[in-house]
Amino acid sequence: MNRKMSLERAVEAFAGFMVLLSVALTWFVHPGFAWLTVFVGANLFQQAFTGFCPAAMIMRRFFGFQPAASGSA
Repeated sequence: MNRKMSLERAVEAFAGFMVLLSVALTWFVHPGFAWLTVFVGANLFQQAFTGFCPAAMIMRRFFGFQPAASGSA
């Protein structure tokens, strides 16, 4: 069993964290932080169609995450 997190899972975890963080910031700091949620959602939407994800590029280059193997789930 491979316990190392794949690049795809790391991006999903990061996006989920950013949404939760933006909701907390919107609630406790300023309503303008709702735009962070919009940005994260729009980035996920465009990534589904284009395959371009800046967070994935950063995670691969600086943190060493690798894409999942073709046959794994």
